[in-house]
Amino acid sequence: MNPAAPRPEAPGAPEPSRPARPPHAVVELLERSRALTTPALRAAVGRLAPPMDTVAAYHFGWIDAQGRPTDADSGKAVRPALALLSAEAAGAAPEVGVPGAVAVELVHNFSLLHDDLMDGDEQRRHRDTVWKVHGPAQAILVGDALFALASEIILDGDDAHAARAARRLAAASRQLIDGQAQDIAFEHRERVTVAECLAMEGNKTGALLAFAASIGAVLGGADDALADALDAYGRHLGLAFQAVDDLLGIWGDPRSTGKLTWSDLRQRKKSLPVVAAMAAEGPAAARLTALLTADVKKSREEFEDFDEAEFAARAELIDEAGGRRWTADEARRQYDIAIDALESVTLPAATRRRLTELADFVVVRSK
Repeated sequence: MNPAAPRPEAPGAPEPSRPARPPHAVVELLERSRALTTPALRAAVGRLAPPMDTVAAYHFGWIDAQGRPTDADSGKAVRPALALLSAEAAGAAPEVGVPGAVAVELVHNFSLLHDDLMDGDEQRRHRDTVWKVHGPAQAILVGDALFALASEIILDGDDAHAARAARRLAAASRQLIDGQAQDIAFEHRERVTVAECLAMEGNKTGALLAFAASIGAVLGGADDALADALDAYGRHLGLAFQAVDDLLGIWGDPRSTGKLTWSDLRQRKKSLPVVAAMAAEGPAAARLTALLTADVKKSREEFEDFDEAEFAARAELIDEAGGRRWTADEARRQYDIAIDALESVTLPAATRRRLTELADFVVVRSK
């Protein structure tokens, strides 16, 4: 099978060079998520010892590098929104999902702090990354502290639901770390299959969105059937989310992404567009494979000497080989599986609608 073979046109496929404008309903949902989650998240970060509390506050966009309050972008709040909707899916108030929303934000940002350092990324959300401003040691320590704090927040509930939630958090965190380890290992391999890439992204991104989409229901006392259906929705939504992110990592507009052009190519990422293109047939795929195979053997210094034209040429070959189109179609396919997972359980109509609207936004979003 040729994984880059054309498929029928996928409605709603992402256009990574143009920022998506969330519909009003999604804007309201994300604003509600921030309003309910941010105070609890700030209180959790306030438990950290100095200077980790200040470094974390900078990372979350609450202060600038000089410690002054700021309105910097702190992310879309998709994961906390899922946690609150998850509680409502179980018939509970959205506030029941707040500890889960805080925990998922803490684990997610732990991973960002460490990823930025490992990848050498100097920009996130249009600002210098923590390791660039405060040094690698603080990035590691604050990441570790956020990771530990997530379990503490969940277990503050001190009941059977909290114990179930903590087990799910531990499993999702382990899978996330597995995914990051796989991602790094792939950078030093000449070939990676599409199946391997999807498995890695299911761990690195899908596991945490699965946790976010189910944790509110668990805290609200839902049975495993409902929690597992929401978990499946979140896992496949995470794969759709990551497929869009992979497109943005190559073709995203830096004004929207806050990262350098061709950022994933600069880091030699074996992302979905790359592996799908390499698995295709034809001269573009063969040329791309020869270039990327040679790249693996180059030192970081040699690779960083590439000019923009080199990266642009690789991006063009990925597109010509079908990797860009295949990834956009895969994002839509994973979206469809996510929505289908909701059909297996009974949900309040308003909650089902909001989960679908949020999924729509994820598949067409731009950072």
